[in-house]
Amino acid sequence: MDEKWQHSFPVSWDQFHRDARALAWRLNGAGPFRAVVGITRGGLVPAAVVARELGIRVIETVGVASYDYDKQGQITVLKTISKELMEGGGEGVLIVDDLVDTGGTARVVREMLPKAHFATVYAKPAGRPLVDTFVTEVSQDTWIYLPWDMGLQFTPPIGDKGKA
Repeated sequence: MDEKWQHSFPVSWDQFHRDARALAWRLNGAGPFRAVVGITRGGLVPAAVVARELGIRVIETVGVASYDYDKQGQITVLKTISKELMEGGGEGVLIVDDLVDTGGTARVVREMLPKAHFATVYAKPAGRPLVDTFVTEVSQDTWIYLPWDMGLQFTPPIGDKGKA
């Protein structure tokens, strides 16, 4: 992991589901929304949960690549949003992502849909001003381990460190 990450924040599937539902609860009065746009790949899971909870049937994606595991790189738009949803600057559209970090991805998508409502499950200080709604804020130097990036494995007890 990059040296800039001083803290880790592991999130289980159960916790992520609870947090995505909490996001939907916060968004419940913010609509109505005519569509949800999930930012791939991390925004797909919370977009599905939020769309279900809010009864939104139109789900679109925008493909933006900026990470390669723990390294941030150049932002590339891999798939754009449909013209129908871009009309009117995205008014009535809900953008959903798993997290906002430095805000690079959020800036790119905000340019596409400047009037849309932007929501993330997690937010870091550098990107927080770019989103309208979020659930949990973590420090900028925290790496969030999302459930689709982890697997179950044995962890030795703390008292066993140094034993063979």
